[in-house]
Amino acid sequence: MRFVVRRLLLFVVALFGLSVAVFAALRVLPGDVASIMAGVNAPPEKAAQLREQLGLNRPLALQYLDWMGALLHGDFGTSILTGRSVTSLVASRASITFPLIILGLLIALAIGLPLGCAAVLARSARVRAAFHVLAIIGGAVPALWSGLLLILLFGKGTGLVGILPSQGFPMDGWATPGRALLALILPGLSVGIIVGASLMRYTRSALGDLADSGYIDMARSCGMTRTQAVLRVGLRLATPQLVSVIGLTFASMITGVMVIENLFALPGIGNGLVTDVGNRDLIAVQSELFLLAAFFLGVGLVVDVLHRILDPRLKSADTVSEVAA
Repeated sequence: MRFVVRRLLLFVVALFGLSVAVFAALRVLPGDVASIMAGVNAPPEKAAQLREQLGLNRPLALQYLDWMGALLHGDFGTSILTGRSVTSLVASRASITFPLIILGLLIALAIGLPLGCAAVLARSARVRAAFHVLAIIGGAVPALWSGLLLILLFGKGTGLVGILPSQGFPMDGWATPGRALLALILPGLSVGIIVGASLMRYTRSALGDLADSGYIDMARSCGMTRTQAVLRVGLRLATPQLVSVIGLTFASMITGVMVIENLFALPGIGNGLVTDVGNRDLIAVQSELFLLAAFFLGVGLVVDVLHRILDPRLKSADTVSEVAA
């Protein structure tokens, strides 16, 4: 409990520092924020009206306190362009981005974990070298290139085997789950193949360090084969490390799918953020950046807690240090 309390306190402090950084980042832009949002050729009266409407003529400290007060009440502001609340915008975009990330992560796990285990269990040096080359090539493929290749192969209307939609998302969203899922298959494969190559390298490295350790020797002395020992004992011992990698990979995939969302014309968080920046909707961008960064911190908190639950050695180490102190 003390560990969880400490991590929660650090999370709150980090959120505070994050809010200050996001707020300051948009205030140090060259020129006036209202003039930037109004446009280059906008008359001064429009910029002055925006400045008054958004409270940008008030002291920065009061602007920050107003923004934080609204955040604490669940009000993330209103988009200047659409008039919709930022909360509803992010929610509608997240209903596309997060299923895409989850699908891509599932594909990555289906690729990375089995191939990583197979690379460790392979007895032939040539087979191990082939797995190593495969992981390097898969991780080096740009997401844009893999997406274009999948469109040319499987995209309806353009692909050699046109069986999957390659552009857009159903207007009614997940009201038609079959069509919505089909629209995410090609983007999910584009992300999953690249991330799967990275997970394959992590799995091979984690299991490779344990394959020749005393844990595996002890398991084999109990009657297990090498394959059984690596999969049952080695994989369980590597689970805390893999959970950390998978959790951080899940968080980083939010920014990683921006290119994929633009390529496949998916109105997700990444695509929406790029659009808002291009349209100078800086008030919406401010809250969206804060939400994304807070999500990164939240995933890090969950990963730390899970790592501690899965690895009892961390508890023992803390107990020893407390006794020593």
